[in-house]
Amino acid sequence: MSSRSHHIQSADSCSRRSLLLAAARSAFGVAAVSCLPGLPSLFADEPQVVPVPLRRPARGMIWLNMTGGMSHLDTFDPKPGRPEAGPLKAIATAVDGMQLSENLPLLAKHGRELAVVRSLTSNQGAHEQGQYFMRTGYAMRGSIRHPTLGAWSSHLLGRSNPNLPSYVAVSPGSQHPGAGFFGAEDQPLPIGAPDQGLPNSGRANNVSAKEFSARLDLLNALDQPFATAHQAPSVAAYQALYHDAVTLMGSRELAAFDLKQEPQALRDAYGEGSFAQGCLLARRLIEHDVRVVEVELGGWDTHDDNFDRVADQAAILDRGLSALLTDLRGRGLLDEVIVVVASEFGRTPKINQNNGRDHYPKAFSGMLAGGGIKGGQVIGATTEDGGSVASGTVK
Repeated sequence: MSSRSHHIQSADSCSRRSLLLAAARSAFGVAAVSCLPGLPSLFADEPQVVPVPLRRPARGMIWLNMTGGMSHLDTFDPKPGRPEAGPLKAIATAVDGMQLSENLPLLAKHGRELAVVRSLTSNQGAHEQGQYFMRTGYAMRGSIRHPTLGAWSSHLLGRSNPNLPSYVAVSPGSQHPGAGFFGAEDQPLPIGAPDQGLPNSGRANNVSAKEFSARLDLLNALDQPFATAHQAPSVAAYQALYHDAVTLMGSRELAAFDLKQEPQALRDAYGEGSFAQGCLLARRLIEHDVRVVEVELGGWDTHDDNFDRVADQAAILDRGLSALLTDLRGRGLLDEVIVVVASEFGRTPKINQNNGRDHYPKAFSGMLAGGGIKGGQVIGATTEDGGSVASGTVK
């Protein structure tokens, strides 16, 4: 795994889809390699798959999605002493030469576990298009909807736990690409409030088990003529969703969604709010063999008052992510779970008249940890002002 990380770091140019593939390979044992030196491009007209022996595929992935465009200069790619840095300072991490913004003091202690990617670039400068590109590896088109990495894992690998979905998204938002062209069976299960358990997963108090069973029988009887007359994948998928929902309602695995089973001290360590508790829920779901969990943290669209607003959002990210890494490490799971931090683009090096930063896809940052990823490294670099990728382009 470390040799792959070295190649990624030294590559002149690597596609975003290849970076997604590297994450997939680490998390799920997908036997293919990205556009590394000496190897064929994976995403040419016809993909070329190269078998690679793996030590052990990881059990899953936690994708932390920073929506709104997280400022790279104020998080993972600080420029101390430069006017573009504004009032913020850089702080040392546990790894010599790796600095983070002072907005991430807890994460800095995890430097040996982090692979910080500072060389992301794209041509997608609008939120929806940028999010789509980061999640799928493809530009948005009117004629096709592409699957996310979680949908690919669900479609190709199926479920690890027969009673739980393969793919869960916490606070996914209305513009989530979902399963794309794969269909309903690979859609993420959306969770709105992670501390409220799985909503609508129990019988109404005034409906007995016998009455519930009778209603299901009646529903099946009414549906069967239509299903027989229209034997289409979409109809079968609809029926399968009902079956899966009823199975989960009666399963002990429903407890995976119940954060009240966690000690209060641990819940407090993660912090309050949907993102923090979503990180804790993600850990519980991964333990119960859900393959991919996405957790969203919005609020990064800082056209005005950038430094105060980024500080607020970064504090949420810093606490939740640091607690997640500590928790995974303490349970012996960090080497089995890949954690990704991604955003649709960065923010401008230039500070605007509203003390803000505007959309900037030309150069931005992300982060990976766990799952066999070599930590303690910085992948790629931007220029002194953070305005362009200087090396290790990932586009």
